[in-house]
Amino acid sequence: MRFDVITLFPELFAPFFISGVTRRAYEAKQVDVQLWNPRDFAEGGYRRVDDRPFGGGPGMVMMAEPLARCLHHIRDARAEAAPAQVPVLLFSPIGERLDHSGVQRWSDSAGAILVCGRYEGLDQRFIDAHVDRQISLGDFVLSGGEIAALALLDAIARLQPGVLSDESSHQFDSFNPQLDGLLDCPHYTRPDTWREQPVPAALLSGNHAHIERWRRDERLALTRSMRPDLLQRARVEGRLSVRDESFLSDLLDNPGQDA
Repeated sequence: MRFDVITLFPELFAPFFISGVTRRAYEAKQVDVQLWNPRDFAEGGYRRVDDRPFGGGPGMVMMAEPLARCLHHIRDARAEAAPAQVPVLLFSPIGERLDHSGVQRWSDSAGAILVCGRYEGLDQRFIDAHVDRQISLGDFVLSGGEIAALALLDAIARLQPGVLSDESSHQFDSFNPQLDGLLDCPHYTRPDTWREQPVPAALLSGNHAHIERWRRDERLALTRSMRPDLLQRARVEGRLSVRDESFLSDLLDNPGQDA
């Protein structure tokens, strides 16, 4: 799959593509990322890409024309490599919230053109004419869309075959359908006692059924405490067993007990 990124700061991406396990996806072109600076498509000696907003107010607004020229060039480049049309995504606070199911959809797609805004935003006329979808990481504002683009690319890259050392790792992540959309359980490693805090006995028992039951209970308890909306969704979708419901009922009756 191929992602073309429109950004005023392509240098922010370079270290990301050569670091960590996800670099395997970029090196192997499982996730092919091409970077484009709209300043290269701006006019004048200063290659200006922003101007003051009509109506007054603070900050600057990215101009539509350099963005449109950049996008047109990307479309031509993509047509030579892969004729399939892909959507244009803008990272914006007003966009739909990115979640695991969304990442999964993009990881199975042909890719997209990602637009990273800066300053007070983009001229709305470019958005109206060219943007297909807007995506948000949450209810907060970043200084630009680059961090959001990196987050999406990282989440997609780690789902590609051969990227993680253990192929099953991502199947046990929080939000994954393999875990019924619940949060993941706590994890422990050596030593078995650290600063007088022992590892839970179930994890040292050697009884795999007991270990899996402990992990399931911890996922249920943690999701109930931190993200009850996810637990309710799992309940509505019929993902909770009678044993799960019994455990949760016991938590309500004994709120201080350990999972």
